[in-house]
Amino acid sequence: MATIIDGKAIAAKIRGEITAEVAKLSQRGITPGLAVVLVGEDPASKVYVSMKEKACKDVGIFSDEYKLPVETTEEELLQLVDKLNKDPKIHGILVQLPLPKQINTEKVLEAISPEKDADGFHPYNVGRLVIGKPLFQPCTPYGVMVMLKEAGVELSGKEVVVVGRSNIVGKPVAMMCLQQNATVTLCHSKTRDLAAKVAMADVVIAAVGQPEMIKGAWIKKGAVVIDVGVNRVGEKKLVGDVEYEAAAARAAAITPVPGGVGPMTITMLLYNTLESAKRR
Repeated sequence: MATIIDGKAIAAKIRGEITAEVAKLSQRGITPGLAVVLVGEDPASKVYVSMKEKACKDVGIFSDEYKLPVETTEEELLQLVDKLNKDPKIHGILVQLPLPKQINTEKVLEAISPEKDADGFHPYNVGRLVIGKPLFQPCTPYGVMVMLKEAGVELSGKEVVVVGRSNIVGKPVAMMCLQQNATVTLCHSKTRDLAAKVAMADVVIAAVGQPEMIKGAWIKKGAVVIDVGVNRVGEKKLVGDVEYEAAAARAAAITPVPGGVGPMTITMLLYNTLESAKRR
């Protein structure tokens, strides 16, 4: 059976390091500050925001929350972002997605100062990532890379197959693996013979958002499997994008769902906010 790559344990280790760094900064009179903006009442978004608030408190980061009504206009949100851009207490800005339909998401993300873009979604930061000189890296893919490093997975010369081409995970994680000298295949809904592509991978990164779409039988013996997907099946059960039990029987190492990549996303958000404060 595969070794379990424990995201909770890795996240706890990184958060311990962040707490120590925040304490050092506070001796110089600097407290890293993160502004979190939530528009509307999306239940999943509310849960994420409360988790981010707690995580900030745990490591000593100042957290400023803005909970706006669902009818908030695009102009009102842009005015708030502008105010936060100018606020010296704030080092990171996160606008929780999705936004209500009357607001242009791209316009809002582009309005955030690239130097406070703790989510790493601004086109400026995406461009820097592509040329290999990142300022802020998107939190979930960044978390994946930290997990691979902590698990001792050497990417140089390896075949990495990424399933899913979203701007949030698939595309950036493919770029990050490329910068580690991996040979990367980026698959998506139009890919022909996905099973054959996955079967050649030394490392599979699944970020497609479909429950157990990647079958365990596709996994090459001894491969490493990183499952970014979190899908609710039935009332309570959470499953990933990979058929876990069958994949674990073939893989050398695998992330569980839950308890794998999930805890790393908020951890890297804290890390980005800390790095922004250190730069200032």
